[in-house]
Amino acid sequence: MHHFDRIDGALQAEGVPLDALAEAVGTPVYVYSTATLTRHYGLLREAVDAHRSALGDALIAFAVKANSNLSVLATLARLGCGADTVSEGEIRRALAAGVPGDRIIFSGVGKTDAELAFAIDAGVRQINVESGAELDRLIAVAASKGAAPAIAIRVNPKIGAGGHAKITTGGATDKFGVPVEEAIDLYARASASPHLTPVGLACHIGSQITTLEPMEAAFRTLRDVVLTLRADGHSVARLDLGGGLGVPYHGQTDTPSIADYAAMCARVLDGLEVEAAFEPGRLLAANAGLLLSRVIQVNQRAGSPGGEGRRFLVLDAGMNDLMRPALYDAFHDLVPVRPREGDLLAYDLVGPICESTDIFARDRMLPPLQAGDLVAFMSAGAYGAVLASEYNSRPLVPEVLVDGDRWAVVRSRPSYEEMWAREPRADWL
Repeated sequence: MHHFDRIDGALQAEGVPLDALAEAVGTPVYVYSTATLTRHYGLLREAVDAHRSALGDALIAFAVKANSNLSVLATLARLGCGADTVSEGEIRRALAAGVPGDRIIFSGVGKTDAELAFAIDAGVRQINVESGAELDRLIAVAASKGAAPAIAIRVNPKIGAGGHAKITTGGATDKFGVPVEEAIDLYARASASPHLTPVGLACHIGSQITTLEPMEAAFRTLRDVVLTLRADGHSVARLDLGGGLGVPYHGQTDTPSIADYAAMCARVLDGLEVEAAFEPGRLLAANAGLLLSRVIQVNQRAGSPGGEGRRFLVLDAGMNDLMRPALYDAFHDLVPVRPREGDLLAYDLVGPICESTDIFARDRMLPPLQAGDLVAFMSAGAYGAVLASEYNSRPLVPEVLVDGDRWAVVRSRPSYEEMWAREPRADWL
């Protein structure tokens, strides 16, 4: 669910009218709901805590890559949420937002030596190691510091899943993690090093997964590896189960519930006496945000004789502001802020970018729209603003956080002068 509702026919973010935000901040603009972030975290926390005997004192570590806005991170941090990070920059963001180091997980397939060193100094909860080469480099970095950081080995279970091939991460041909046999070997090598403290295993098979079966299969693989490692005399205290549980972008009701997801995890881990970690991103943030845009114009193109042609709804938001449709063929519901009366019409939703891929949807059935109308792309709180760019020299889209009837700009739209100031001219020009 979310907290974007209609009051007197007009869409609001909690207690703040969206048309008032558009007037004050301009469009396009991302708008986030504190109440929705809070509710989604609370639902997952409650579901996980209901299975404490199997999942332990589980850590919920928000995937910073889904939405890295400092105010969003700070909102979750105040609730007790940790952070799943994949770069030094994301670790720094999490720390700046108030997430303590011991609640930060450092993942990622291409960590540099400098990033590994920073993670050690920051005292992160664990570093998820994804290859033998990384393990060797981490040993060297830790030795140079006289440290022994906690690590988990990321297992690639050869089970890929997700809403699109480009967001599948656990298949045999995906770059993430290592096969089971190699994971067992790396864990033994790490145990033999005085400069590492192996504490567990990690796994993440994809994003926007809408059935529990592939996750359960992957987690059962982790369970088998735990039993093998323990039989070999190794201690395994943690299992990082990653994220990936899907959200209903299309309004479907058959996506697994958070409660069913937690119950499945508990069923698989029952009796292992491990502490679980979860890395939700989209699950917490997607429905907590929308992208507010304004109609520039409606372009009507004549069709063949007897045909209607195409009706292009040209918006001031482009693919540089919301990349998911261009990247993943992703669906986002589009709703008018103040709907007009009239029969539904078929629109192609397009932006102003000079690219043929700058199209959000074709033949979307919507109420009549005209220049100046406000519309909202729903479920845009994850992988929205974080993927935005200034392509075509368009100012970076701003972000607003709403809490009840108050709101704040939590990332401002840069002026053109501020954009140019980041590009000092060569001294010979």
